[in-house]
Amino acid sequence: MRASPTAYGVALTDRRGFALYRFTHDTNAASTCYGAYAGAWPPYVVSRGEARDLADTRLVGTIRRTDGRLQVTYAGHPLYYYVGDRRPGQVLCQGVTEFGGGWFVVAPSGRLIR
Repeated sequence: MRASPTAYGVALTDRRGFALYRFTHDTNAASTCYGAYAGAWPPYVVSRGEARDLADTRLVGTIRRTDGRLQVTYAGHPLYYYVGDRRPGQVLCQGVTEFGGGWFVVAPSGRLIR
């Protein structure tokens, strides 16, 4: 995970530079994004080894999804991709309200970029 420039300012991205989003409907470091939600907003999942590599910052963590995969969290909140973002740095659904909450890219501080 890294911080990369986007049209909305510096935001969290994966190692390839793809934007990572937070869903405001999620609470208590638990994902509520499953089924159709996860089709549009895939979770940012990693293997156990990759999770250890991400642990270079105290704000990074993981949660176990119902299917057993590890989803990356930042500042206690699960992170997601947007299926429509097709290239590094692209942010196509900033501030969208869908599936009962808002979707926002995240600043390195852990705050939502609004």
